Amino acid sequence: MIVDIFENWALYFSGDAWKAVLEFLANLDENSADGEYPLIGNDVFARVMSYQTKSSNEVAFEAHKEYIDIQTVLAGAEGMAWQPASSMTVSQPYDAAKDVEFYLMPPTFSLRVDLTKEKFVAFFPSDAHAGQLHVEGMPAWIKKVVVKVRTSYYLKASISQ
Repeated sequence: MIVDIFENWALYFSGDAWKAVLEFLANLDENSADGEYPLIGNDVFARVMSYQTKSSNEVAFEAHKEYIDIQTVLAGAEGMAWQPASSMTVSQPYDAAKDVEFYLMPPTFSLRVDLTKEKFVAFFPSDAHAGQLHVEGMPAWIKKVVVKVRTSYYLKASISQ
């Protein structure tokens, strides 16, 4: 898992492809249309979405094997919880077609981050995560983007830099 501010993006993602992803993110705002945006073939794409935040008993932990999630908020703020996937109890086995495995909610979180538009978080296959969480205890509408990066592409791009 990576949590940082955008001015440190190049510490984790360098090279032309990652600059293009950062430029795409920089051009999004609260008025960007919800939907899916292809960035680099099937290896990198983005999903812009809007929804209301929830309490922890209304969300589920999940993890992905095929794609890494890079997430940020375009408007509002969202709580994100993290646990090592290896410490979680599976509630729904891995679905390869949807690239997701769901877990039971643990009694406490190892880490919670309040995500705002200045920050990004990256979740890798070993990272179980739950988003959509209230930040100040009350539901709020947010707009966010999730960039999905194929794990093999990330590894290849990281090695070639």
